[in-house]
Amino acid sequence: MKYCVECGSEYQDKVTECADCPGSQLVDAATMRERGLPLPHERDTREFIRVGTAEDPLTAEDYVRMLESEHIPVFSRPRRGGTVDVLTTGNPMPWWEILVPEEHVQRATELLAREKAQLDATSDEAARAAEEEELETEAANAASPHT
Repeated sequence: MKYCVECGSEYQDKVTECADCPGSQLVDAATMRERGLPLPHERDTREFIRVGTAEDPLTAEDYVRMLESEHIPVFSRPRRGGTVDVLTTGNPMPWWEILVPEEHVQRATELLAREKAQLDATSDEAARAAEEEELETEAANAASPHT
């Protein structure tokens, strides 16, 4: 049997190209293992657990990048909540879930808490800087003579 290196689909030996991934290479099982690619029957069946949430997709991307840099498998997905939910239920649910395999939950939770604290501190600093700039502008406008 041959396998597509892109999607992992299994093909008979006489087939030369994956039907779903035009141009991708078909290789034997030994080559797949050498490249660290799973065979269809060896797919990842781990359960992923929610370790955090994000209010927006940019924050979710930041969390995902941080966890990936720590070699923690992760994915994020949008929740099915929205503005209408806030209006109808009064419950403002976060939009994005951050999920990791069960064996990485504790470490990922710690890292996300640290990252969230850092993002909150950066946000607070930006808000203070904006307030200071506004006060300086108001003071400069008050000091200048009006014509």
